[in-house]
Amino acid sequence: MKLTTEAKQEIFEKHGLAKSKTDTGSAESQIALFTTRISDLTEHLKTHQKDFSTRLGLLKLVGKRRRLLNYLQKNDIERYRAIISELGIRK
Repeated sequence: MKLTTEAKQEIFEKHGLAKSKTDTGSAESQIALFTTRISDLTEHLKTHQKDFSTRLGLLKLVGKRRRLLNYLQKNDIERYRAIISELGIRK
């Protein structure tokens, strides 16, 4: 399911570095957006097991989120720990 603009702005305001609706570029905002999309796609795949194109998109999103998390971990460990605990991502 596609995220509406309002839902995206709410995610950016809640999880972004600047805590504003227009903070779309910070790593925290992107990770939060990817996490929301990943959970939506995971729910979709629970009912549609043979949807391989969605599975490929899910794996690409997981890889993008992993790269952003690695970037945060290398450059600012406190921001990394904060976003991990805030979103409940395990690693």
